[in-house]
Amino acid sequence: MAFFDGFEEFDIAAAGTTIHGRRGGSGPPVLLLHGIPETHLMWREVAPRLAEEYTVVATDLRGYGDSGKPPSTPDHEPYSMRAIGRDQLEVMAALGFDRFAVAGHDRGARCAYRLALDHPEAVERLAVMDVVPVGAAYDRADRDFSLAYWQWSFLAAPEPVPERFLDAAPANLVEHMLDAWTAVPGAVPADVRAEYIAKFRDPATVHAVCEEFRASATLDFEHDEADRGQRTIKCPVLVLWAEHGAVAQLYDDPLEVWREWAGDVHGGPIAAGHFIPEESPRDTTQRLLSFLNHG
Repeated sequence: MAFFDGFEEFDIAAAGTTIHGRRGGSGPPVLLLHGIPETHLMWREVAPRLAEEYTVVATDLRGYGDSGKPPSTPDHEPYSMRAIGRDQLEVMAALGFDRFAVAGHDRGARCAYRLALDHPEAVERLAVMDVVPVGAAYDRADRDFSLAYWQWSFLAAPEPVPERFLDAAPANLVEHMLDAWTAVPGAVPADVRAEYIAKFRDPATVHAVCEEFRASATLDFEHDEADRGQRTIKCPVLVLWAEHGAVAQLYDDPLEVWREWAGDVHGGPIAAGHFIPEESPRDTTQRLLSFLNHG
């Protein structure tokens, strides 16, 4: 696949695992983090344009894509967003960046805001796409939430139940997510779709992703609750959500939700389904550039 022209691939050791990614461009550093069921390939239309003005780093999160899948523990700590965020901090430090902007979609957005809370000295600007904080999500969970976010319960079920289902038919999960959550036909072309499916054919990936969702329901929630009212995100925050996605359906004003966690928050909806950077790459890029270039 001819994506990320001019970018160099890397595999960097971090916290007992390795993180795979690509780096391109020059200028101030920007870290891009993907969601489920994707890899860093989800930024294929956005990263090259950003790289005209910035040094762009796009990685596979721990457990996903070509990054490492280290063993977990009974409390799921190796797959908490705190641990996943440390990986990204170490990657950026290894590349020579102690301070950077970060943009995340879905699971990547959860990693990004946890990184901003835990390491405010490192995160200069934060962009989150189609999420609210995990604590706020669980607090407001109801019947509509349980149906819209079925994967939160299914993937977090005790081992090995979800693993066995997914290992038997990994393409089913990926295809369903891409089809059900996309509002723009053809946004994820066949070759990219095949790449996402191929990564989920690895049982280690499936287990890692399940562990991440188990950590979300336990440690990530606990970390949010410990921070609620005690710590806030210090940097400017851009919040984007899908006009045709679950966040728009479940929350009257996502910006108000995020203002409980940060003082400088703005943003708005994008005419797309859940996979914002893939369904609306031009608008996503313009919004990110406006945010990054401001100040």
